[in-house]
Amino acid sequence: MKLRTDLPLGWRLRAGMAALVIPPLVHVVPMHRLAPRLGAAPGTAPSGPPEGRAAAWVDALLERLPGPWRHTCLKRSAVLYHLFRRTGAPVELWIGVRRGEAGALAAHAWLVRDGEPYLERGEEEIGRFAVIARFPERAGA
Repeated sequence: MKLRTDLPLGWRLRAGMAALVIPPLVHVVPMHRLAPRLGAAPGTAPSGPPEGRAAAWVDALLERLPGPWRHTCLKRSAVLYHLFRRTGAPVELWIGVRRGEAGALAAHAWLVRDGEPYLERGEEEIGRFAVIARFPERAGA
């Protein structure tokens, strides 16, 4: 996947920093502690992000990085959740599990906006996952 150059420089820098800092944290900080910090302070970044282009740029960047930055759905979702929540976008980060082939447990993380998967490839598969975590957490959940 090619790194897009049509994403404004400010967004490339913001997304690049998030893609360098957040993925290693996913390995060492429990998500219930990390996600509230990722989604904190909405509205602190410029509004109106080119969300589709930003998602494609983050995907391409994470696919090029080694080791703890390597692309996974959780790292991708965490980076995008952080970027979009900072603009005030009403996105949620959902994590789900399902039984995969031969009964193995499979997990997936994705963004949700207005109750629907957002900027997600393979949306038809998401309905097969039982949601085990959502961020921001809902009161009384």
